[in-house]
Amino acid sequence: MTGSRRTALAVPSAPRRPARPVLLGLGAVVACASIAVGCGVVSGVTGDAADDTITVMTWAPQNTDATNKPGMPALAEAYARWVNKNGGIDGRKLKVLTCNDHNDTVAAAKCARRAVDEGAVAVVGSYSQHGDAFLSPLESAGVPYIGGYGVTSDEFQSPLSYPVNGGMPALVAGLGEELGKNCGPVSLIRPDTIAGDELSAPFDQGLKDGGHAASDDLRADENATEYGTQSKQALVYATSGASTSTSASTSAEGCVVPALDEQTDTFMDSFRRDRADYPAVRTASVLGSVEQSTVNASGGASSPYEGSYITGWYPVASDARWDAMKKVINEEAFDDDRIDTADPGVQTTWIAYRVFQQVVESLKGGDITASTVHRALDDGLKVTTGGLTPTLSWRFEDLKGVAGYPRLVNADVTFQVVKQGRLVAARKGFVNVGKVLEATTYG
Repeated sequence: MTGSRRTALAVPSAPRRPARPVLLGLGAVVACASIAVGCGVVSGVTGDAADDTITVMTWAPQNTDATNKPGMPALAEAYARWVNKNGGIDGRKLKVLTCNDHNDTVAAAKCARRAVDEGAVAVVGSYSQHGDAFLSPLESAGVPYIGGYGVTSDEFQSPLSYPVNGGMPALVAGLGEELGKNCGPVSLIRPDTIAGDELSAPFDQGLKDGGHAASDDLRADENATEYGTQSKQALVYATSGASTSTSASTSAEGCVVPALDEQTDTFMDSFRRDRADYPAVRTASVLGSVEQSTVNASGGASSPYEGSYITGWYPVASDARWDAMKKVINEEAFDDDRIDTADPGVQTTWIAYRVFQQVVESLKGGDITASTVHRALDDGLKVTTGGLTPTLSWRFEDLKGVAGYPRLVNADVTFQVVKQGRLVAARKGFVNVGKVLEATTYG
């Protein structure tokens, strides 16, 4: 895993490449989720106005030793089935291509080239740590990347990328600001990867804004089978008694913050064994690293996450604003255990398809190509997501001016807390961390 106004960062306009002959038409999902009539489809990419299909792609890593997000392409497929079953929009159907990027640079690039070769008008709601590999093929063909997960800075830099959240920097910045107010010494455990390298600076800036010194930054192999070394180092530091906060008592409990995506659960196995030898410490994390399933697996109300703050991009999974997504899942993927409605990857994919839907509707039956899609977004289309995010728009004046993240338009986060083994909202509404992100410097 929206602040004050930006500094004026120059963001080049998306290149106006020749339109590929690809048609599209997508229906109003929100209306169709509540009214079971008149829903449309989108599918395929082929050629002229007589073709009733439009093609998009959704990719994510699956069956790897590190982070896996199978629910994202699974939701995209369920969404396509639901839209197509409900009659289509303007007679057009949705064809969703899916691809496994294997957490691998070469595979990520192959997914992007396949999207181009098969005529996708956009890549929608996807996850990959290899933006440097997949963005180049998409940019060369003028294919927009809508609603990526936000795991690296690359997708906040490409003029053809349209992020729907503040990415990992927003999550860790918000968490740091909250912990800075009431934690003793803080240890951050994060992946020893390019994506992981981008976490410590916004986290420490959040701590600073909360009146706290920088964290103990601990790198960890994202493919490790145990984290005993990092766990012990974190516990030693968190219980060192160092005076690190100007706003919290020096006697405040230390905080250990694992942000290792799916490997957080592996870290907690080591942490549970080690913490008995140390005074009590608090834990905190970000959604994606900790979800309801993680809390359940670690003991529910007796888990080490009890009382922990968890930052997310969107409302808590039990919020009624997710009902439209749940309706689609219940009707088209009820027994698909790849899809977890509390997974922020699944949620991001849902929001990305809502963005795509509104882009298509804004074109009012005209030709839908990669070029017309990104032009609509560049020309100031305002997208609503039923309250799951603020209104989204990617005009220059909507960009937040965050160094290294010039395409960021949404700097809102939510705070959740583990209470009696359940993730619940810690406060109402969104918290804007734009000022923290704008103040962040990367060494």
